[in-house]
Amino acid sequence: MAGRKGLQLSLCSEQFGSGEARGCRAAADGRLHWGAGGCSGNPDGRDGSRGGRLRAFLPALVALQSVFLPQGFPDSVSADYLSYQLWDSVQAFASSLSGALATQAVLLGIGVGDAKASVSAATATWLVKDSTGMLGRIVFAWWKGSQLDRNAKQWRLFADVLNDVAMFLEIMAPMYPLCFTMVICTSNLAKCIVGVAGGATRAALTMHQARRGNMADVSAKDSSQETLVNLAGLLVSLLMLPLVSDRPSFSLGCFFLLTALHIYANYRAVRALVMETMNEGRLGLVLTHFLQRGEVPSPASANQKEPLWTGFCSSPSLSLGVPLHRLISSVSELQQLTEGHQEAYLLHWDQSRKQAQVALSQTAGPETVLRAATHGLVLGALQGDGPLPGELDKLRKQYQSGSGQDSWVIVKETHQVLDKLFPKFLKGLQDAGWRTEKHQLEVDEWRATWPQCPAKKVL
Repeated sequence: MAGRKGLQLSLCSEQFGSGEARGCRAAADGRLHWGAGGCSGNPDGRDGSRGGRLRAFLPALVALQSVFLPQGFPDSVSADYLSYQLWDSVQAFASSLSGALATQAVLLGIGVGDAKASVSAATATWLVKDSTGMLGRIVFAWWKGSQLDRNAKQWRLFADVLNDVAMFLEIMAPMYPLCFTMVICTSNLAKCIVGVAGGATRAALTMHQARRGNMADVSAKDSSQETLVNLAGLLVSLLMLPLVSDRPSFSLGCFFLLTALHIYANYRAVRALVMETMNEGRLGLVLTHFLQRGEVPSPASANQKEPLWTGFCSSPSLSLGVPLHRLISSVSELQQLTEGHQEAYLLHWDQSRKQAQVALSQTAGPETVLRAATHGLVLGALQGDGPLPGELDKLRKQYQSGSGQDSWVIVKETHQVLDKLFPKFLKGLQDAGWRTEKHQLEVDEWRATWPQCPAKKVL
């Protein structure tokens, strides 16, 4: 009886990550028996038929997880990791098949299989194509490189749509022999832009998904998943290409079908992402909701409403980190901008252009930048039509009544409103799950110093 009682006594337990815990019990002879869930109904290791079959699959599942998923999954990655990776795998498979069709078209256009084709001409065409792409990669990285972190989802989707356009040009190129070189150079230029935008945004999304300082592991496992999907795509391509090689219309129909699947899967993938840091688009959505309803929406709710197709060419309504000489040209203007607040930024509001420009102090941290961006968006809201809380609504009526107030006067008054409003907004962000210790707002590198306005006396 004592031995039987000893067998039922759980001594300790262990657990790998978020997996099922197993407990340890002492047998009568002093040996340890381990069982799932901290108990072992069958100390001799025999399970029921259903449990036995389930456990027979566990080693294979654990092996697959260790090969293709980051260590510690799901706790070591963001909550949106699995849904994003599933749709990303679907789009990669569709892209692999489309790429096979495009590659076949390019090789035919260059002259593979044509006895009259010149090797030197084909080589020259290939070199021109590659050099065009290299130049495009450098120019695009200089032109848009700093924006890829801020709008990673939008640029990720843009890159994949542009990749489909590039493959369509490659498929159409053999049909126009006189323009073949120009078409494939344009296609390769687009693909090189895709490479820059896709690679940079992938790094930004990996940083978002890695939650235990495991960026390298998340990136490596993502590469393993993509390699497996591309291998599957390669095998299917070997079966598909003989069926479409002599049927251009059928090949084009397959391409359009795969492209539709590719774009849809990409849209679902980026829509599944839930970014907890603020860029201008998400901040605008959250702030509008807060001003209208008095509460801050969760990251999941705001991300679902974030636009994915716009924002690449629109003129910015908010410029952060601009040089101070752009805002002021006289001592009186400096005094106007610094009057009435102690914040580590100076804001100039151009009412005609609906643009707020912000010069940042050397001491400005993430919270200051977030307040400055909020200030600029609040000024923009004064020119809108949505409901606003009391003091802001009063300012809007004064502004829209044409009372002739200068911009710097309105900026000063909104400083006073934000002294009360912003702490509530910041606390609401933190309570809703937003990360305020860092941001993804686009901020230039200019910093400045200026004499602080004397602190207001409290009577």
